[in-house]
Amino acid sequence: MSAGTAVVSGASIAGLSAAFWLRRLGWQVTVIERAPEFRDGGQNIDVRGVAREVLVRMGLFDAVKARNTTETGAVIVDGNGQAIATLPDGGGTGATAELEILRGDLAGVLRDHLPEGVEFVYGDTIEDVSEHAGHARLTTAGGRELRCDLLVIAEGVRSTTRGRVFAQDTVEERELGVTMVFGTIPRVPGDDDRWRWYNAPGGRQAHLRPDPYGTTRTILSYSPGDDLLSMSRNEALARVRSRYRGAGWETSRILDALETSQDVYIDQLAQIRMKTWHQGHVVMLGDAAWCVTPMGGGGASLALTSAYVLAAQLSAHSGDLAAALAAYERWMRPLVRDAQNMPGWLTRFAYPQSRAGLALRHVADRVFTSAPFRPLPAKLTQVAETERTLPTLRPTTG
Repeated sequence: MSAGTAVVSGASIAGLSAAFWLRRLGWQVTVIERAPEFRDGGQNIDVRGVAREVLVRMGLFDAVKARNTTETGAVIVDGNGQAIATLPDGGGTGATAELEILRGDLAGVLRDHLPEGVEFVYGDTIEDVSEHAGHARLTTAGGRELRCDLLVIAEGVRSTTRGRVFAQDTVEERELGVTMVFGTIPRVPGDDDRWRWYNAPGGRQAHLRPDPYGTTRTILSYSPGDDLLSMSRNEALARVRSRYRGAGWETSRILDALETSQDVYIDQLAQIRMKTWHQGHVVMLGDAAWCVTPMGGGGASLALTSAYVLAAQLSAHSGDLAAALAAYERWMRPLVRDAQNMPGWLTRFAYPQSRAGLALRHVADRVFTSAPFRPLPAKLTQVAETERTLPTLRPTTG
């Protein structure tokens, strides 16, 4: 498709990647972000599978690798902090990837390397979307009226614009029954360069991971989850503290530190499954279209890949937007389907409820991380893998 005008809603990894490639094709690109400024916080993510090749084509592989989290491996620990199992590293493709980076750092690399001419609008959201004379027309909460050839919705799992465009019966929000609390806390002398993962009875997990800034990233994750999204921060943290009473290991330290952490983020995990990712002059990509959740992994890799594939199909189907969006969806569906296809037993295995269940889990951890069985857990970290060649990005005209 010849170069046109695009509005990208969302300025995280999926949205910035889309802005990168569309602008590279010569499109006029405006990015709308609801946050008042660029968001540079966040937890560990990684780039795997075919997304590594996407970074190479962007010229950003080395820049991303240079911003690694400093994490060297991953261990499961007991209540005394002693490692009871070491997760396979797979030569940098295991639990800790070669391209292990904080979400905000990857977003920062993308933003800093955008082609010139991308316009940003912060502190605004899309309020209305309609189709008129071969274009999408948008109205924002801030009173802006925009017309574009393509609206890219890349807002994340809780996307509001998705519901303004796609019928309710085309979108399934599949709750996984898991609550996660993320934050950054002070580093202490006992913290090291490994991802330390602790399980306690009652379906409770605690994670500590190094970052390159002298602090420590933490996650508290438990199942069955709570409805915390409707609560204030103080109410939510009080509920979490109650759930973790007597959990042991570093959980008291984590809970105390979260009280003053500046970037606490709470989520209730849900997969998004859509019957179609495009309609008229609108296309979905990233978590807004297919969130696989941290349990499934691969969200950043799918976001990077989808933005490239979208641009490649737009360049291959010059003048035919419908054909380009259909081709984009056909190419991406198998990758997303594989990432979302988590085993039905995974939540029960990851969140044992009883002490007996936890003891069995520890036995399984030791067995499946031993040398003879190591390929099995390694497969769980393989996302965005395909034997297909990425489509070619062709120069556009007009």
